[in-house]
Amino acid sequence: MTITHGDGCNLFDTNGKRYLDFISGIGVNALGHNHPSITRAITAQAGRLIHSSNLFHNEYQQAVAKRLASMAGLTHVFFTNSGAEAIEVALKTAKASGRHELVAIENGFHGRTSGALSITSDRKYRAPFEPLLPGVRFVAANEKKALRAAVSEKTAAIVVESIQGEGGVVPMTEPYLREVRRLATDSAAMWIADETQCGLGRTGHHFAYQRFEGLVPDIVTTAKPLAAGIPLGATIFGERAAALINLGEHGSTFGGGPFACRVALAVLDEIDTLLPNIRSTGAYLHKRLSEFGLPIRGEGMMAGVQLDTPGGAIVEAAREKGLLINCTHDTVLRLLPPYIATKAHVDEAIEILRGLSEFLQRLSGQAEDRPLVLSLGA
Repeated sequence: MTITHGDGCNLFDTNGKRYLDFISGIGVNALGHNHPSITRAITAQAGRLIHSSNLFHNEYQQAVAKRLASMAGLTHVFFTNSGAEAIEVALKTAKASGRHELVAIENGFHGRTSGALSITSDRKYRAPFEPLLPGVRFVAANEKKALRAAVSEKTAAIVVESIQGEGGVVPMTEPYLREVRRLATDSAAMWIADETQCGLGRTGHHFAYQRFEGLVPDIVTTAKPLAAGIPLGATIFGERAAALINLGEHGSTFGGGPFACRVALAVLDEIDTLLPNIRSTGAYLHKRLSEFGLPIRGEGMMAGVQLDTPGGAIVEAAREKGLLINCTHDTVLRLLPPYIATKAHVDEAIEILRGLSEFLQRLSGQAEDRPLVLSLGA
C-alpha cells in the first residue's frame, strides 16, 4: 500500500481509497494530517530559515524548551533528532555520574541505536548486534521485589516507559512508579522516564507519569509527536541530572533547529487545547473496545487489545476494510488514534472491527458453540 496524502484522521492511497488512521504514524501524527496550524507553521518558516546549526540561538528553541520543561516539571532541555537519540543523551548523562549499571524493564523498547538496544530486552532486536553495553539488568514490569533486588549503589539509572508501547501497551502501576522514584532517590540513581510513545498528551496528560500526583522523574525523553512528523526529540532534565553533563559532551547537528522548533510550538499549543478531548474520547474508545470481551490496556488515545493468538491477520483484514491499526508484541492490537479523533471516528472504527468479529473469534481460539462474545453491540 502506497500512501499519497492525508486529511484529518484519514489517509488515502494511490487508488484513492480512504483509510481511517488509528495508528497515526505510530504516534507521530498526533494532530492528524494536514492540520491547519501545522501547515501554516511549516509554510511560514520554510520561507524564513530552516537550519542555522546550534552554534547560534534561534528564535523558537528557547520557547519550546521552556514549554517542555514546564510540562515535565523539570528545568533543562537538550534537543535531538529522535527518541533514540534522546535516550542516548539520557544514558550518557546518567553514566557521567561515574556509575555504569543500568536497570531496565522487560519488554520495554527504547530505540535501535546501540545504547537504546542495550536496555531493550527483546532478543529479536538485540541478537544481531551483541555484545551491547554491559551492566544492564532487566526486571519484570510492576514487580517491586525484583526491582529492589536489581538497584544498588552501582546503579546509574532506572529506565522505564510509563506505559510500554512496543511491549504490548502495558501500563506501569502507581505503586511501581512510586517505588522507582523512591529507589532512585535513595540510591542516588537517575529515574529516566521514556515518554517517546506514551507522552506529550497521548494519555490525556502532558506525560504519562503525571497520571499519578507528585511523581517527577530525573530525566524525561520525548519525540514522536513533538513536531508533527518533522524529526525532533528532546531530553528533559532536572537540576541534579543536568549538573552531570558538561557543555560539549554531547551534540546534535539537527536537534532544535528553527524549522522543527517553530512547528513544535504549534504542536504544543494544540496539545494543550486537546487534552480534554483526549481524555473523553479516549475513555469512549476504551469503553467501546471493552465490548469485545477481551482485555484492554492503556489510557487515553493509547489502547491495546490482548488476543490469544497472533494478530497480524486481523491488522491486514482491518486494512482491507479501511481501518489502519497495528499489532505489537505479536498478540496485541494497538490503536493510537490522532488526538483530534471524535466519538464518531471511534464508532466508525468499532463498526469495521464488528465486521471482523467472527474472524476475531476464530483467531482467539473460542469454540464454535460458544457465544459470540466478540460481537460488538451484542
